[in-house]
Order: sequence, then structure tokens, then C-alpha cells
Amino acid sequence: MLTSTKRLITYDRKNLDDKTLLSLYKNMLKPRMIEEKMLILLRQGKISKWFSGIGQEAISVGVTMAMNKEEYILPMHRNLGVFTTREIPLYRLFSQWQGKANGFTKGRDRSFHFGTQEFNIVGMISHLGPQLGVADGIALASLLKNKKQVTAVFTGEGGTSEGDFHEALNVASVWQLPVLFCVENNGYGLSTPTNEQYRCKDIADRGKGYGMESFILDGNNIIEVYTKMQKLAASIRKRPRPILVEFKTFRMRGHEEASGTKYVPKTLMQEWAKKDPLENFQAYLKDEKILTEKQEVAIKEGIMHEIHEHLQMAFDEAPIVPNIETELKDVYKAFDFKAVEPKSKTEELRLIDAISKGLKQSMEKYDDLVIMGQDIAEYGGVFKITEGFVKQFGKQRVRNTPICESAIVEAAMGLSIAGMKAVMEMQFADFVTSGFNPVVNYLAKSHYRWNQQADVVVRMPCGGGVAAGPFHSQTNEAWFTKTPGLKVVYPAFPYDAKGLLATAIEDPNPVLFFEHKALYRSIRQQVPTDYYTLPLGKASMLREGNDVTIISYGAGVHWALETLDNNTDISADMIDLRSLQPLDLDAILHSVKKTGKAIILQEDSLFGGIASDISSLIMEHSFEHLDAPVRRVASMETPIPFINQLEEQYMAKGRFETALKELLAY
Repeated sequence: MLTSTKRLITYDRKNLDDKTLLSLYKNMLKPRMIEEKMLILLRQGKISKWFSGIGQEAISVGVTMAMNKEEYILPMHRNLGVFTTREIPLYRLFSQWQGKANGFTKGRDRSFHFGTQEFNIVGMISHLGPQLGVADGIALASLLKNKKQVTAVFTGEGGTSEGDFHEALNVASVWQLPVLFCVENNGYGLSTPTNEQYRCKDIADRGKGYGMESFILDGNNIIEVYTKMQKLAASIRKRPRPILVEFKTFRMRGHEEASGTKYVPKTLMQEWAKKDPLENFQAYLKDEKILTEKQEVAIKEGIMHEIHEHLQMAFDEAPIVPNIETELKDVYKAFDFKAVEPKSKTEELRLIDAISKGLKQSMEKYDDLVIMGQDIAEYGGVFKITEGFVKQFGKQRVRNTPICESAIVEAAMGLSIAGMKAVMEMQFADFVTSGFNPVVNYLAKSHYRWNQQADVVVRMPCGGGVAAGPFHSQTNEAWFTKTPGLKVVYPAFPYDAKGLLATAIEDPNPVLFFEHKALYRSIRQQVPTDYYTLPLGKASMLREGNDVTIISYGAGVHWALETLDNNTDISADMIDLRSLQPLDLDAILHSVKKTGKAIILQEDSLFGGIASDISSLIMEHSFEHLDAPVRRVASMETPIPFINQLEEQYMAKGRFETALKELLAY
């Protein structure tokens, strides 16, 4: 229990009334008392891990109380006060920490790795940095909808070393987004002190480099935190812009309980213990006759009763019973595909035109759809797919971005959290490596973790055959077909591209939409002029035959068709997969059972590619129907080279015909 102490923090109550001061006290006391109980449960093995915020409650509580309840907060793992101040029922938090169904993640994630739309809180992931860019996206939605709301996002001083921090602050400043970037500087990133994290005097100094205001606050002074953040939030609502706030504070326990605090000098621990935000504020309230001993006892008894009552509710809750169907169902948000049939009028379009017109029609259909990417506005994108979009839709919805793939993927996620749709163009699919983390760890996992859809399409101009070298020619779909939670679409024809893009944008799940650059202007087809959709996960049977099943996608489809045109004696089922995740396994197996032979052609290098999985699926499900081993044809096991003769040697195209004839002769 807290005891009276000599105050080392000076408070200026300004115009705060006694009721507000007592609310600040109660809101700090509650997470402290919960933590003290959790530390006991941790030792008893009743929760698995704990990240303590003892000594930092003033920041969580002050920021949360300064915000309106409908405004989003993105906290970290030491911000229990955010959750309790937003009045989340304690039994739900306790169930979350015990991995039970009344928590927020159905036992699929722990501690504060969750969000809740009901309370406008978006929790962290272990990679820390992505939530900063997500806050940008939520704030962008607020700006576009003229809501006059603030988004607050937390990180620690260690998290400011991540590239996401730079990207998110830069984007927020360039776009003048209403974000409060809250940095809790507690002196250590796990055990690494600040002098090994950065060289500037204060993190707030970085604000100048981004052209934004910044402030340093005493993170242990609840009145200073609350009144200043209240003032800043009101100012941002009136004049949207980002502000960086550094809170000087200290954590009195380890990064998490198992790590301890042996690396911290004892004198430093003793110095900060005297600055405890709760003990100092309690002493102040008593000195000012605002809090009596009787009130203190009553408040603590009330909180303790609430903790015990809600803990019992969590303990009494039945453990989660594993159910395979439930787990698989929750990886993706349910999508009720409704086919929109094209009308009779068509026009001849190149692949690039079909994608452009499809994207434009989706922008017309969805007023809340925003597209983002490098050079996509006035310039129209490096491939001119969005040329003229700014004139029709305006720069609010067609947004040039800085070169920061990670932050823009995250901003797209933030738009989805705020109820909007987003399409992001990777200038080249190769550049997704700079935004890989939020794609595979944030977009892919959010619905499974806490039922939050990621209504995001990432357009991926990809592929070789254009002499663009190792960094502009990769076809890297296998990186994403491996990741549960993502959908992967890879059309080969203009008709498919337009209809599948419309569906991808309608689908509330994250979709990687691959567009082969060499096909952009080389493939033409009659395409309906109006809006239409095509189902994901449905392959196209381009030709039918009896001798062999050819399976491909993207440019490989055209290589295979060319081979068949040059060898008219070959009778083949030609399957264009169109989408790789979901995969039309039924179409593949039905064909293989008929022909008895299968060859899979992919542009990607062989090992670890999707052809390997398709081959395995055929062997597992249709082995007794096969008359020969499944054959895979792919590009060389090297990076893709630049000069034409080396690129041609690299490509699978030149090896396909020989492999096909060898299979037929088996």
C-alpha cells in the first residue's frame, strides 16, 4: 500500500477543481493496484508474463483523460492506465491476460497486443514501430472526414531508434496529420541506456528536423501531463498538425519481470523512487486537504473489491477449448462475394489500361477509398496507371507519399481501422522489402488476433523481361502466399485484372495484387467498359486437352500458351490460376485426375516457390492418378540479372518447352 511521503514534485493545479484532481488520483491508483495484484499472480503462475508500468502511470492517465473518448489511442505494453481510464471492464482485461475467451484475442495473443473498437484503443505488436504509422492512417481518416479529432500514439525511447519512427513522423509532418506522438523516455530500452540509443540531448530535439512542435514534460507530474496534453489536444483539433511530446520518467521494474533491474545503478533507482508519481500526488492531495485518510481508505477498498470481484469472474471462466474450424475461420474476415456481371459493351484494352480503369471505377464506387504511393498524383505513377486521377478525385484521395514503404502500409492499416479503404502502390514489388514487417505482421494477423479487418490492397508491379535488373524485376509472390491472413492475386489478362482488382478492393481482407510489368503494354483483350467483379480463388481453364495439365500464372501463362501454339500436337489443359491465395485446388486436381500428368511453370526461382506447394498438393491428393512425376519449371537460382542475354538465360521461359516434352515422353 502507498504511504505518505515528502513530495519531490511541485504541482500547479491551475484551474482544476477538486473533483478532477481526485479523478486523476483514482485513475492512477487503479492501474497501480492492479499491477501489484498481477505481480502476485505472476509468481503464482496464473498469468504468463508482465510488463510493469509502475512509476509511469501519470503519462497513461494524463494523456487518456486529456483525450475525448471517441478519439483513438495507440498504447504500449506499459500503459495499463490507458485501458483502465477508458473504463474497460476489469474482468475482460484479466481474461485477456489469462488467455480466455472474454479477453480480446481469444487466447491468440497476450498482454496488451490487442485493440478494441468499442473503446477506441489500438494495441501494439511486439515490433513496436508499426503503430506509429497506423496512428498516421487513423489521423488521416479523421482529417479527410473533418472530424476534428486527435490520435495519440505511444512509444518508448528505444522505439524511436526504429525506422518506423522516422517514417511516421515525417509523413505526419508532410501531411499535417493530427497526431500526438508520445515518447515515454524511461532511460532504458530493456537494458540498453539512452546514451547507447541516440546522441541528441533530448528526443524532443528531433521535432525540429520534422518541422513539428515538440515539448518535454515531467512524466511523473500528473497535473503537468494532463493540463499540457489537454491544451495540445484542443489546439490540434482546431488546427490539425502533429506534435512530438517527450515524457521524462522511469520504470521501477524490469523491462518485463523476468529481466529484473540489476543493470540499473541503485542510486538511480533510489532517486526515481522518490519521484513516484502516485505517492507524490497522494501526498499533495493530503497536504491540500483534498484527500482525507478516510477517503483514501474508501477509494482503495473500492478498487480492491472491484479487482477481486472481476478476478474471480476471470478465474471462473472456462478455459478455451481448441477448435480447428474456429481457428481457420478467423484468419480472414468473412467476405460475401457478390458477382457483378459485366454488360455487353467492351473495348480493347492493354493490361495497364484495364488496371487503371478498374482502379478509377472503384474510386468512383467508394468515396472512402484512398490511394497512396510514390509519384502517383500529378505524375500519374511511374507506369502512368493513376494519370489524371488527381484531376478527378483530388489530392486528398490520391496521395503522393515520401519514400517510406513501411509507414504507408501502416497508414493504410490505420485508414482501415478508421473505417476506410486503402490501395497502396509499391512502385516496384521489389520495394516491399522496405515495408515487409507491417504487411506480414500487421495486415496479415490483425483479424485473427483481435477481429480487426485490414481493408487494404497493395499493388505490386513485378516481373522480369524488361531488363530492369535485380531490384526492379523480382516476382516475389511466394513471400506472401506463405503468410496466413494475406490474399495474393496475380492476373495474366486485362479482363481478369480489372475484375479481380474490383473484387480485391471490395474484399475487407489484405490483398497483394501482382501486376506483371512486361505484360502491361504487350497484352490486349476485349474488356467490359463498366464495373464488374470476378471471384478470388477461381482459376481459369484457358484450353482443354487430355495429355497433360499445365498450371501457371502471370507471364508464365503466356509463355505456356506460346509453347502450345508452336506445338499444336500437344493436347493440354491450360490452367491460369489468377489468384494464388486462395488457390483453386479443386480445378487443379480435377484436371490432373483426367490427364495423369502435371507441369507447373513459374517465373520465380524454384526452391521455396508456390510450384513446390502445388506439386506437393497434387502428390498428396492425386498420386494414384499420376502417370509421371509432377514437373516444376522455374527460373535460375540466382538473383535476376540486367543484361538481356543473361536475363533470357535466367528466365524459366526458355526451359519450359523442353521440360514439357520430356514429361509427355515419360
